[in-house]
Amino acid sequence: MNSVEMQPGYIILEKADGPANNLDDRTKEQKKIDDWLPVTSSRNAKWWYSAFHNVTAMVGAGVLSLPYAMSELGWGAGIAVLVISWVITLYTLWQMVEMHECVPGKRFDRYHELGQHAFGEKLGLWIVVPQQLVVEVGVNIVYMVTGGKSLKKFHDVICDGKCKSIKTTYFIMIFSSVHFVLSQLPNLNSISGISLAAAVMSLSYSTIAWGAAVDKGRVADVDYSVRATTTPGKVFDFFAGLGDVAFAYAGHNVVLEIQATIPSTPDKPSKKPMWKGVIVAYIVVAVCYFPVAIIGYWAFGRIVDDNILITLTKPKWLIAMANMMVVIHVIGSYQIYAMPVFDMIETVLVKKLRFPPGLMLRLIARSTYVAFTMFIGITFPFFGGLLGFFGGFAFAPTTYFLPCIMWLAIYKPRRFSLSWCINWVCIILGVCLMVLAPIGALRQIILKTSTYEFYS
Repeated sequence: MNSVEMQPGYIILEKADGPANNLDDRTKEQKKIDDWLPVTSSRNAKWWYSAFHNVTAMVGAGVLSLPYAMSELGWGAGIAVLVISWVITLYTLWQMVEMHECVPGKRFDRYHELGQHAFGEKLGLWIVVPQQLVVEVGVNIVYMVTGGKSLKKFHDVICDGKCKSIKTTYFIMIFSSVHFVLSQLPNLNSISGISLAAAVMSLSYSTIAWGAAVDKGRVADVDYSVRATTTPGKVFDFFAGLGDVAFAYAGHNVVLEIQATIPSTPDKPSKKPMWKGVIVAYIVVAVCYFPVAIIGYWAFGRIVDDNILITLTKPKWLIAMANMMVVIHVIGSYQIYAMPVFDMIETVLVKKLRFPPGLMLRLIARSTYVAFTMFIGITFPFFGGLLGFFGGFAFAPTTYFLPCIMWLAIYKPRRFSLSWCINWVCIILGVCLMVLAPIGALRQIILKTSTYEFYS
């Protein structure tokens, strides 16, 4: 017999003349906990689950800010950054799909587990977990604000000045009320229907955004010069634009957790259906991102808003519908990013602090998290301005170059080989992005806070 490690805590015994017999060396309590935790409780997903989960995670609030990013970067640099980001992030996503089962028979179901394998038990946690939490919690807060503002925009367009004005704060509270309910769904597979609806909505409102811009045509005397007029302003805006683009490619932070829901055997590893879904998702990403960014900037030039749907005002019914589509999409996307956070919280509560797993623990823990993201979103509704900051500070490492560093640490390609060179190019570009983007974004945030009123 040959002994091969299967899952953490699993051993597979293979006979030369018969099928493998699974023996589970975990205790009943450990197995019960793993079967309860969100990421490992269900492994029956199909390849198309990967497709729409990745679309929902990737195509979010960031796509609507791409024309604004173009106005900060200009035509040449804007298109170059968009294309290079699409290629690099597809490559690093492929690396993560491959590394999910880089040890034969073992699955790294969470980003930090792969980090621990690459960098060591303690160092891996310290490198990955803080960055992953910044990304996932940051996205959830941004989506609280985006959902609330899109609801307000829908209300204002429908009312056309005939209704009483309602604060953004209340719309964020209305949006968050949905998540107090949806957050109780146990795992990623249980929100697959919501994720599918969100993916369809993201494709739909992206199409409306560039379609309405084409219908409107270019504004009179359109100006394609960058937004800033001073040299320091141009430099800082360029840095911020890099962060805005980086924010649009954020799906890597949940890709291992999505792949964990797909069944895997030695004959049919999970990477095959996962990669199939990723390819479909990235085609959808290209169909959404490039037309919105290019046509939005073509139509409005440097006067485009940081949300293209705000710039577009007619036809009213179409813009109202697009804003409601944004609301539906960010409902699904919030849940996709929240699920790994729920998994971390519940793992600590159950495994470290020895709380008994159950409905009450899940109700209190997840409701507290939703309330926290709602409170931060209400307190800082200019949080969308932090897109560039988070895009550089946390999204660049986890999306652009951390997978490359892990690949070099695990596979150790020969120095100056093609794989070695590609990974180092991605690392250098990613580090530049991580350093430069937050500088420009922080300047924009400081400028905005000078006119900001709390709980407006």
